[in-house]
Amino acid sequence: MKPRSRREIPAVNKVLDALGEYDLATASKLPRPLVVDVVRRGLSKIRSDSEIPEFESTVERLHRSLELFRAGRLQPLINGTGIVIHTNFGRAPLTPEAVRALTEIGSGYSNLEYDLATGDRGHRGAYIENALALLCGAEAATVINNCAAALVLIVHHFAARNGRARPPGAPSKNEVIVSRGELVQIGGGFRIGEIIEAAGATLREVGATNKTTLDDYRRAIGLGSAMILKVHRSNFFMSGFVESPPAAEIGALARKKRIPFVEDLGSGAVVPTEQFNIAEHEPTPSDALKAGADLVCFSGDKLFGGPQAGIIAGKKRFVNALKREPLFRALRCDKLCFAALQATIDLHLNQAVTKIPAIGLLQVAEDELRNRAAVMRNGLSDLQLQIEIGRSRAKVGGGTLPKSTMSSVTIEIVPRHCSPADLAARLRKSAPPLIGYIANNRFKIDLRTILPHQDAAVADAIRAACTK
Repeated sequence: MKPRSRREIPAVNKVLDALGEYDLATASKLPRPLVVDVVRRGLSKIRSDSEIPEFESTVERLHRSLELFRAGRLQPLINGTGIVIHTNFGRAPLTPEAVRALTEIGSGYSNLEYDLATGDRGHRGAYIENALALLCGAEAATVINNCAAALVLIVHHFAARNGRARPPGAPSKNEVIVSRGELVQIGGGFRIGEIIEAAGATLREVGATNKTTLDDYRRAIGLGSAMILKVHRSNFFMSGFVESPPAAEIGALARKKRIPFVEDLGSGAVVPTEQFNIAEHEPTPSDALKAGADLVCFSGDKLFGGPQAGIIAGKKRFVNALKREPLFRALRCDKLCFAALQATIDLHLNQAVTKIPAIGLLQVAEDELRNRAAVMRNGLSDLQLQIEIGRSRAKVGGGTLPKSTMSSVTIEIVPRHCSPADLAARLRKSAPPLIGYIANNRFKIDLRTILPHQDAAVADAIRAACTK
Protein backbone atom coordinates (compact mmCIF):
# COMPACT_ATOMS: atom_id res chain seq x y z
CA MET A 1 0.00 0.00 0.00
CA LYS A 2 1.57 3.30 -1.06
CA PRO A 3 1.67 6.26 1.35
CA ARG A 4 -1.33 8.51 0.85
CA SER A 5 -2.34 11.88 2.25
CA ARG A 6 -5.18 12.13 4.75
CA ARG A 7 -6.73 14.65 2.38
CA GLU A 8 -7.47 11.68 0.13
CA ILE A 9 -9.82 10.11 2.71
CA PRO A 10 -13.20 10.25 0.93
CA ALA A 11 -16.17 12.27 2.11
CA VAL A 12 -19.07 10.48 3.79
CA ASN A 13 -21.48 11.15 0.90
CA LYS A 14 -19.02 9.75 -1.64
CA VAL A 15 -18.74 6.52 0.37
CA LEU A 16 -22.52 6.31 0.76
CA ASP A 17 -22.96 6.64 -3.01
CA ALA A 18 -20.39 3.88 -3.57
CA LEU A 19 -22.02 1.60 -1.03
CA GLY A 20 -25.29 1.97 -2.90
CA GLU A 21 -23.71 0.13 -5.82
CA TYR A 22 -23.45 -3.07 -3.79
CA ASP A 23 -26.45 -5.16 -4.77
CA LEU A 24 -26.75 -6.74 -1.30
CA ALA A 25 -29.40 -4.40 0.11
CA THR A 26 -27.24 -3.90 3.19
CA ALA A 27 -27.90 -0.21 3.58
CA SER A 28 -31.60 -0.55 2.77
CA LYS A 29 -32.09 -2.86 5.77
CA LEU A 30 -30.64 -0.34 8.20
CA PRO A 31 -31.95 3.12 9.12
CA ARG A 32 -29.96 5.73 7.22
CA PRO A 33 -28.69 7.50 10.38
CA LEU A 34 -27.10 4.21 11.50
CA VAL A 35 -25.47 3.70 8.11
CA VAL A 36 -24.07 7.23 8.20
CA ASP A 37 -22.79 6.69 11.74
CA VAL A 38 -21.01 3.45 10.83
CA VAL A 39 -19.39 5.13 7.82
CA ARG A 40 -18.29 8.15 9.86
CA ARG A 41 -16.78 5.98 12.58
CA GLY A 42 -15.02 3.86 9.98
CA LEU A 43 -13.52 6.90 8.26
CA SER A 44 -12.46 8.29 11.62
CA LYS A 45 -10.58 5.09 12.36
CA ILE A 46 -8.86 5.28 8.97
CA ARG A 47 -7.67 8.81 9.83
CA SER A 48 -5.90 7.42 12.89
CA ASP A 49 -4.11 4.71 10.87
CA SER A 50 -0.57 5.18 9.68
CA GLU A 51 -1.51 4.28 6.09
CA ILE A 52 -4.52 5.40 4.09
CA PRO A 53 -6.09 2.67 1.89
CA GLU A 54 -7.30 3.09 -1.68
CA PHE A 55 -10.87 4.25 -2.12
CA GLU A 56 -12.11 0.81 -3.21
CA SER A 57 -10.53 -0.82 -0.16
CA THR A 58 -12.16 1.77 2.08
CA VAL A 59 -15.57 1.07 0.62
CA GLU A 60 -15.11 -2.70 0.94
CA ARG A 61 -14.02 -2.34 4.58
CA LEU A 62 -17.05 -0.20 5.43
CA HIS A 63 -19.34 -2.58 3.56
CA ARG A 64 -18.11 -5.45 5.74
CA SER A 65 -18.69 -3.31 8.84
CA LEU A 66 -22.27 -2.66 7.74
CA GLU A 67 -22.83 -6.37 7.10
CA LEU A 68 -21.63 -7.22 10.60
CA PHE A 69 -23.77 -4.45 12.06
CA ARG A 70 -26.86 -5.62 10.17
CA ALA A 71 -26.31 -9.22 11.34
CA GLY A 72 -26.74 -8.02 14.92
CA ARG A 73 -30.35 -7.01 14.31
CA LEU A 74 -32.93 -9.28 15.96
CA GLN A 75 -34.22 -11.57 13.22
CA PRO A 76 -35.75 -15.04 12.83
CA LEU A 77 -33.52 -18.03 12.14
CA ILE A 78 -33.86 -21.76 11.58
CA ASN A 79 -32.61 -23.89 14.45
CA GLY A 80 -30.95 -27.02 13.13
CA THR A 81 -28.87 -27.72 16.23
CA GLY A 82 -31.13 -30.35 17.82
CA ILE A 83 -31.43 -28.30 21.02
CA VAL A 84 -35.14 -27.63 21.48
CA ILE A 85 -35.06 -24.88 24.12
CA HIS A 86 -32.00 -22.99 22.92
CA THR A 87 -31.18 -20.01 25.15
CA ASN A 88 -29.10 -18.32 22.44
CA PHE A 89 -32.04 -18.58 20.04
CA GLY A 90 -34.70 -17.13 22.34
CA ARG A 91 -35.66 -20.37 24.15
CA ALA A 92 -39.23 -21.61 23.59
CA PRO A 93 -40.97 -20.57 20.36
CA LEU A 94 -44.33 -18.96 21.06
CA THR A 95 -47.62 -20.57 20.12
CA PRO A 96 -49.72 -19.16 17.25
CA GLU A 97 -52.26 -18.18 19.92
CA ALA A 98 -49.60 -16.18 21.78
CA VAL A 99 -48.46 -14.49 18.56
CA ARG A 100 -52.04 -13.48 17.76
CA ALA A 101 -52.43 -12.13 21.27
CA LEU A 102 -49.26 -10.05 20.85
CA THR A 103 -50.67 -8.54 17.66
CA GLU A 104 -54.10 -7.83 19.11
CA ILE A 105 -52.85 -6.33 22.37
CA GLY A 106 -49.73 -4.64 21.04
CA SER A 107 -51.37 -2.92 18.08
CA GLY A 108 -53.84 -0.90 20.17
CA TYR A 109 -55.09 -0.13 23.65
CA SER A 110 -56.01 -2.76 26.24
CA ASN A 111 -57.48 -3.12 29.72
CA LEU A 112 -54.03 -3.67 31.24
CA GLU A 113 -54.93 -1.74 34.41
CA TYR A 114 -58.58 -0.92 33.78
CA ASP A 115 -61.60 -2.60 35.36
CA LEU A 116 -64.24 -3.00 32.65
CA ALA A 117 -66.89 -3.90 35.25
CA THR A 118 -66.57 -0.77 37.39
CA GLY A 119 -64.89 1.67 35.05
CA ASP A 120 -62.17 2.28 37.63
CA ARG A 121 -58.47 1.59 37.63
CA GLY A 122 -57.92 -2.17 37.72
CA HIS A 123 -55.24 -4.57 38.88
CA ARG A 124 -52.52 -5.51 36.40
CA GLY A 125 -52.44 -9.24 35.69
CA ALA A 126 -55.44 -10.23 37.81
CA TYR A 127 -56.68 -12.88 35.34
CA ILE A 128 -53.20 -14.32 34.85
CA GLU A 129 -52.50 -14.53 38.58
CA ASN A 130 -55.74 -16.38 39.27
CA ALA A 131 -55.19 -18.75 36.34
CA LEU A 132 -51.60 -19.49 37.38
CA ALA A 133 -52.65 -20.20 40.96
CA LEU A 134 -55.17 -22.75 39.67
CA LEU A 135 -52.64 -24.30 37.30
CA CYS A 136 -49.98 -24.62 40.02
CA GLY A 137 -52.32 -25.76 42.78
CA ALA A 138 -51.34 -22.69 44.80
CA GLU A 139 -53.18 -20.21 47.00
CA ALA A 140 -51.84 -17.33 44.91
CA ALA A 141 -49.41 -16.50 42.14
CA THR A 142 -47.80 -13.53 40.42
CA VAL A 143 -45.43 -12.79 37.55
CA ILE A 144 -42.32 -10.67 37.05
CA ASN A 145 -39.86 -10.41 34.19
CA ASN A 146 -37.71 -13.56 34.67
CA CYS A 147 -36.90 -16.34 37.11
CA ALA A 148 -33.63 -14.80 38.31
CA ALA A 149 -35.58 -11.63 39.14
CA ALA A 150 -38.13 -13.75 41.01
CA LEU A 151 -35.35 -15.17 43.16
CA VAL A 152 -33.93 -11.69 43.78
CA LEU A 153 -37.35 -10.41 44.86
CA ILE A 154 -37.95 -13.35 47.20
CA VAL A 155 -34.50 -13.12 48.80
CA HIS A 156 -34.79 -9.34 49.09
CA HIS A 157 -38.09 -9.67 50.93
CA PHE A 158 -37.25 -12.49 53.34
CA ALA A 159 -33.60 -11.74 53.97
CA ALA A 160 -32.43 -8.25 53.08
CA ARG A 161 -35.60 -6.30 53.93
CA ASN A 162 -36.55 -8.30 57.02
CA GLY A 163 -32.93 -8.22 58.20
CA ARG A 164 -32.93 -4.42 58.18
CA ALA A 165 -36.26 -4.32 60.05
CA ARG A 166 -34.99 -6.30 63.07
CA PRO A 167 -35.36 -4.82 66.58
CA PRO A 168 -32.31 -3.02 68.03
CA GLY A 169 -29.78 -5.48 69.37
CA ALA A 170 -31.38 -8.48 67.64
CA PRO A 171 -29.20 -10.63 65.34
CA SER A 172 -29.38 -9.90 61.63
CA LYS A 173 -31.95 -12.28 60.15
CA ASN A 174 -30.61 -12.37 56.62
CA GLU A 175 -29.10 -15.81 56.06
CA VAL A 176 -30.32 -17.89 53.12
CA ILE A 177 -29.57 -21.59 53.66
CA VAL A 178 -28.61 -23.50 50.50
CA SER A 179 -27.04 -26.90 49.96
CA ARG A 180 -23.54 -26.78 48.46
CA GLY A 181 -24.74 -29.29 45.89
CA GLU A 182 -27.30 -26.76 44.62
CA LEU A 183 -25.11 -23.70 44.08
CA VAL A 184 -25.97 -23.73 40.41
CA GLN A 185 -24.42 -21.53 37.74
CA ILE A 186 -27.02 -20.38 35.24
CA GLY A 187 -26.53 -18.88 31.77
CA GLY A 188 -24.14 -15.99 31.24
CA GLY A 189 -21.91 -17.02 34.14
CA PHE A 190 -24.36 -15.95 36.86
CA ARG A 191 -24.30 -18.07 40.00
CA ILE A 192 -27.04 -18.63 42.56
CA GLY A 193 -24.77 -17.61 45.43
CA GLU A 194 -23.86 -14.35 43.73
CA ILE A 195 -27.51 -13.57 43.00
CA ILE A 196 -28.39 -14.16 46.67
CA GLU A 197 -25.61 -11.87 47.87
CA ALA A 198 -26.47 -9.21 45.26
CA ALA A 199 -30.01 -9.18 46.70
CA GLY A 200 -28.56 -8.15 50.06
CA ALA A 201 -28.58 -11.51 51.86
CA THR A 202 -25.89 -13.69 53.40
CA LEU A 203 -25.35 -17.09 51.81
CA ARG A 204 -25.21 -19.94 54.34
CA GLU A 205 -23.87 -23.08 52.64
CA VAL A 206 -24.67 -26.47 54.15
CA GLY A 207 -23.57 -30.01 53.44
CA ALA A 208 -20.97 -31.11 50.93
CA THR A 209 -20.98 -30.94 47.16
CA ASN A 210 -22.28 -34.48 46.82
CA LYS A 211 -24.06 -35.11 50.14
CA THR A 212 -26.39 -32.91 52.16
CA THR A 213 -28.48 -34.36 54.97
CA LEU A 214 -31.48 -33.08 56.88
CA ASP A 215 -29.22 -32.68 59.92
CA ASP A 216 -27.07 -30.27 57.90
CA TYR A 217 -30.10 -28.03 57.45
CA ARG A 218 -31.16 -28.46 61.07
CA ARG A 219 -27.74 -27.44 62.42
CA ALA A 220 -27.60 -24.40 60.15
CA ILE A 221 -30.91 -22.93 61.30
CA GLY A 222 -30.43 -20.23 63.90
CA LEU A 223 -31.51 -16.74 64.91
CA GLY A 224 -30.02 -15.32 61.74
CA SER A 225 -31.84 -17.69 59.36
CA ALA A 226 -34.21 -15.91 56.97
CA MET A 227 -35.21 -18.81 54.69
CA ILE A 228 -34.26 -22.19 53.26
CA LEU A 229 -33.76 -22.22 49.51
CA LYS A 230 -33.80 -25.40 47.45
CA VAL A 231 -32.49 -24.99 43.92
CA HIS A 232 -33.46 -27.68 41.43
CA ARG A 233 -30.40 -28.98 39.59
CA SER A 234 -32.15 -28.55 36.27
CA ASN A 235 -29.03 -27.94 34.15
CA PHE A 236 -26.80 -30.72 35.52
CA PHE A 237 -27.03 -33.96 37.48
CA MET A 238 -24.91 -35.87 39.96
CA SER A 239 -24.64 -39.61 40.36
CA GLY A 240 -22.66 -42.00 42.51
CA PHE A 241 -22.07 -41.30 46.19
CA VAL A 242 -24.71 -38.58 46.49
CA GLU A 243 -27.51 -37.76 48.92
CA SER A 244 -30.02 -34.98 49.47
CA PRO A 245 -33.15 -35.01 51.64
CA PRO A 246 -36.56 -35.01 49.98
CA ALA A 247 -38.29 -31.65 49.72
CA ALA A 248 -41.06 -32.91 52.03
CA GLU A 249 -38.55 -33.41 54.85
CA ILE A 250 -37.01 -29.97 54.32
CA GLY A 251 -40.49 -28.44 54.28
CA ALA A 252 -41.43 -30.15 57.56
CA LEU A 253 -38.24 -28.89 59.18
CA ALA A 254 -38.86 -25.34 57.94
CA ARG A 255 -42.40 -25.36 59.36
CA LYS A 256 -41.12 -26.63 62.70
CA LYS A 257 -38.47 -23.88 62.83
CA ARG A 258 -40.94 -21.29 61.46
CA ILE A 259 -38.87 -20.08 58.56
CA PRO A 260 -39.98 -19.95 54.90
CA PHE A 261 -39.03 -22.73 52.51
CA VAL A 262 -38.64 -21.67 48.87
CA GLU A 263 -37.91 -23.87 45.88
CA ASP A 264 -36.47 -22.52 42.63
CA LEU A 265 -37.66 -25.00 40.00
CA GLY A 266 -36.24 -23.16 37.02
CA SER A 267 -37.51 -25.20 34.10
CA GLY A 268 -41.24 -24.48 34.29
CA ALA A 269 -42.68 -27.94 33.72
CA VAL A 270 -46.28 -27.83 34.95
CA VAL A 271 -47.29 -31.22 33.56
CA PRO A 272 -45.40 -34.49 34.12
CA THR A 273 -42.51 -34.70 31.67
CA GLU A 274 -43.28 -38.39 31.21
CA GLN A 275 -46.08 -37.16 28.90
CA PHE A 276 -43.35 -35.98 26.50
CA ASN A 277 -42.02 -39.55 26.12
CA ILE A 278 -39.16 -38.59 28.47
CA ALA A 279 -38.37 -40.91 31.35
CA GLU A 280 -36.68 -38.24 33.47
CA HIS A 281 -39.13 -36.59 35.86
CA GLU A 282 -38.99 -32.84 36.26
CA PRO A 283 -40.66 -31.63 39.48
CA THR A 284 -43.72 -29.45 38.89
CA PRO A 285 -44.88 -26.47 40.98
CA SER A 286 -47.76 -28.59 42.24
CA ASP A 287 -45.30 -31.31 43.33
CA ALA A 288 -43.15 -28.81 45.23
CA LEU A 289 -46.03 -27.05 46.95
CA LYS A 290 -47.59 -30.33 48.03
CA ALA A 291 -44.21 -31.36 49.45
CA GLY A 292 -44.20 -28.32 51.71
CA ALA A 293 -42.63 -25.41 49.83
CA ASP A 294 -44.11 -22.05 50.83
CA LEU A 295 -43.18 -20.52 47.48
CA VAL A 296 -41.90 -21.79 44.14
CA CYS A 297 -40.50 -19.85 41.20
CA PHE A 298 -39.88 -20.95 37.63
CA SER A 299 -39.34 -19.65 34.09
CA GLY A 300 -42.12 -18.92 31.64
CA ASP A 301 -40.01 -19.47 28.51
CA LYS A 302 -38.69 -22.99 29.03
CA LEU A 303 -40.90 -26.08 29.34
CA PHE A 304 -43.84 -23.80 30.11
CA GLY A 305 -43.59 -22.69 26.48
CA GLY A 306 -44.37 -18.99 26.89
CA PRO A 307 -42.51 -15.66 26.92
CA GLN A 308 -39.67 -14.75 29.25
CA ALA A 309 -41.20 -14.42 32.69
CA GLY A 310 -40.54 -15.31 36.31
CA ILE A 311 -43.57 -17.03 37.82
CA ILE A 312 -44.00 -17.17 41.59
CA ALA A 313 -46.66 -19.34 43.23
CA GLY A 314 -47.44 -20.42 46.77
CA LYS A 315 -48.97 -19.15 49.96
CA LYS A 316 -51.18 -16.10 49.56
CA ARG A 317 -49.70 -14.11 52.43
CA PHE A 318 -46.21 -14.46 51.00
CA VAL A 319 -47.22 -13.65 47.42
CA ASN A 320 -49.12 -10.58 48.58
CA ALA A 321 -46.13 -9.45 50.63
CA LEU A 322 -43.86 -9.75 47.58
CA LYS A 323 -46.27 -7.65 45.53
CA ARG A 324 -46.09 -4.87 48.13
CA GLU A 325 -42.32 -4.63 47.76
CA PRO A 326 -41.15 -1.46 45.93
CA LEU A 327 -38.82 -3.70 43.92
CA PHE A 328 -41.85 -5.54 42.52
CA ARG A 329 -42.79 -2.55 40.36
CA ALA A 330 -39.27 -2.36 38.93
CA LEU A 331 -39.48 -6.03 37.91
CA ARG A 332 -43.06 -6.21 36.66
CA CYS A 333 -44.03 -7.39 33.18
CA ASP A 334 -45.46 -5.27 30.39
CA LYS A 335 -48.59 -5.81 28.31
CA LEU A 336 -46.80 -7.88 25.65
CA CYS A 337 -45.48 -10.38 28.17
CA PHE A 338 -48.93 -10.64 29.76
CA ALA A 339 -50.58 -11.13 26.36
CA ALA A 340 -48.33 -14.01 25.33
CA LEU A 341 -48.33 -15.56 28.79
CA GLN A 342 -52.12 -15.42 29.06
CA ALA A 343 -52.54 -17.31 25.78
CA THR A 344 -50.01 -19.93 26.90
CA ILE A 345 -51.67 -20.39 30.31
CA ASP A 346 -55.04 -20.93 28.63
CA LEU A 347 -53.58 -23.77 26.55
CA HIS A 348 -52.24 -25.43 29.69
CA LEU A 349 -55.57 -25.11 31.49
CA ASN A 350 -57.41 -26.48 28.44
CA GLN A 351 -54.97 -29.43 28.40
CA ALA A 352 -53.85 -28.49 24.90
CA VAL A 353 -50.12 -28.57 25.62
CA THR A 354 -49.36 -30.33 22.33
CA LYS A 355 -50.08 -26.99 20.64
CA ILE A 356 -47.07 -25.51 22.44
CA PRO A 357 -44.21 -25.69 19.89
CA ALA A 358 -41.45 -26.71 22.32
CA ILE A 359 -43.53 -29.58 23.66
CA GLY A 360 -44.68 -30.54 20.17
CA LEU A 361 -41.07 -30.76 18.96
CA LEU A 362 -40.22 -33.11 21.81
CA GLN A 363 -43.01 -35.47 20.76
CA VAL A 364 -42.47 -35.71 16.99
CA ALA A 365 -41.98 -39.35 15.94
CA GLU A 366 -38.63 -40.33 14.44
CA ASP A 367 -40.36 -41.83 11.39
CA GLU A 368 -41.95 -38.48 10.61
CA LEU A 369 -38.58 -36.77 10.80
CA ARG A 370 -37.04 -39.40 8.54
CA ASN A 371 -39.77 -38.94 5.93
CA ARG A 372 -39.23 -35.18 5.92
CA ALA A 373 -35.47 -35.69 5.56
CA ALA A 374 -35.99 -38.01 2.58
CA VAL A 375 -38.15 -35.43 0.81
CA MET A 376 -35.54 -32.77 1.45
CA ARG A 377 -32.67 -34.92 0.20
CA ASN A 378 -34.56 -35.93 -2.95
CA GLY A 379 -35.25 -32.28 -3.71
CA LEU A 380 -31.52 -31.57 -3.63
CA SER A 381 -30.43 -34.64 -5.61
CA ASP A 382 -29.44 -32.57 -8.65
CA LEU A 383 -26.66 -30.86 -6.70
CA GLN A 384 -23.14 -32.25 -6.85
CA LEU A 385 -23.16 -32.94 -3.12
CA GLN A 386 -22.82 -35.84 -0.78
CA ILE A 387 -26.04 -35.63 1.25
CA GLU A 388 -26.95 -38.38 3.67
CA ILE A 389 -29.64 -38.97 6.26
CA GLY A 390 -28.21 -39.70 9.68
CA ARG A 391 -29.25 -40.27 13.27
CA SER A 392 -28.62 -38.10 16.30
CA ARG A 393 -29.62 -37.55 19.91
CA ALA A 394 -31.46 -34.25 20.36
CA LYS A 395 -31.50 -32.41 23.69
CA VAL A 396 -34.20 -30.51 25.53
CA GLY A 397 -31.83 -27.66 26.41
CA GLY A 398 -32.49 -24.43 28.26
CA GLY A 399 -31.22 -25.81 31.55
CA THR A 400 -33.87 -28.54 31.71
CA LEU A 401 -33.81 -32.34 31.84
CA PRO A 402 -30.00 -32.65 31.62
CA LYS A 403 -30.01 -36.47 31.54
CA SER A 404 -32.57 -36.76 28.75
CA THR A 405 -31.95 -37.04 25.03
CA MET A 406 -34.26 -38.26 22.29
CA SER A 407 -33.62 -39.98 18.98
CA SER A 408 -33.61 -37.66 16.01
CA VAL A 409 -32.74 -37.44 12.31
CA THR A 410 -30.13 -35.31 10.57
CA ILE A 411 -29.39 -34.08 7.07
CA GLU A 412 -25.62 -34.46 6.70
CA ILE A 413 -23.68 -32.63 3.98
CA VAL A 414 -20.10 -33.21 2.84
CA PRO A 415 -19.38 -30.17 0.62
CA ARG A 416 -17.05 -30.68 -2.35
CA HIS A 417 -15.79 -27.17 -3.04
CA CYS A 418 -15.52 -25.72 0.45
CA SER A 419 -15.01 -26.86 4.02
CA PRO A 420 -17.88 -27.62 6.39
CA ALA A 421 -16.96 -24.45 8.30
CA ASP A 422 -17.25 -22.40 5.10
CA LEU A 423 -20.65 -23.95 4.37
CA ALA A 424 -21.80 -23.17 7.92
CA ALA A 425 -20.72 -19.54 7.45
CA ARG A 426 -22.62 -19.28 4.16
CA LEU A 427 -25.78 -20.71 5.71
CA ARG A 428 -25.55 -18.22 8.57
CA LYS A 429 -25.84 -15.51 5.91
CA SER A 430 -28.92 -16.99 4.26
CA ALA A 431 -32.34 -15.42 4.69
CA PRO A 432 -33.39 -16.61 7.18
CA PRO A 433 -30.08 -17.83 8.64
CA LEU A 434 -29.82 -21.61 8.97
CA ILE A 435 -27.79 -22.80 11.97
CA GLY A 436 -26.51 -26.36 12.24
CA TYR A 437 -23.35 -27.92 13.60
CA ILE A 438 -20.19 -29.68 12.41
CA ALA A 439 -19.28 -33.24 13.44
CA ASN A 440 -17.09 -35.87 11.79
CA ASN A 441 -16.12 -33.35 9.09
CA ARG A 442 -19.77 -32.99 8.05
CA PHE A 443 -22.23 -30.15 8.32
CA LYS A 444 -25.34 -31.48 10.06
CA ILE A 445 -28.89 -30.18 10.41
CA ASP A 446 -31.08 -31.81 13.05
CA LEU A 447 -34.74 -31.95 12.03
CA ARG A 448 -35.97 -32.31 15.61
CA THR A 449 -35.74 -28.53 16.01
CA ILE A 450 -36.92 -27.52 12.55
CA LEU A 451 -40.61 -26.71 12.24
CA PRO A 452 -42.31 -28.51 9.31
CA HIS A 453 -43.17 -25.27 7.51
CA GLN A 454 -39.44 -24.41 7.44
CA ASP A 455 -38.41 -27.45 5.35
CA ALA A 456 -38.65 -25.59 2.05
CA ALA A 457 -36.56 -22.70 3.42
CA VAL A 458 -33.93 -25.19 4.60
CA ALA A 459 -33.68 -26.73 1.14
CA ASP A 460 -33.51 -23.31 -0.51
CA ALA A 461 -30.73 -22.19 1.83
CA ILE A 462 -28.68 -25.33 1.16
CA ARG A 463 -29.15 -24.98 -2.60
CA ALA A 464 -28.12 -21.32 -2.58
CA ALA A 465 -25.08 -21.94 -0.34
CA CYS A 466 -23.86 -24.90 -2.38
CA THR A 467 -24.22 -23.33 -5.82
CA LYS A 468 -22.25 -20.16 -5.15
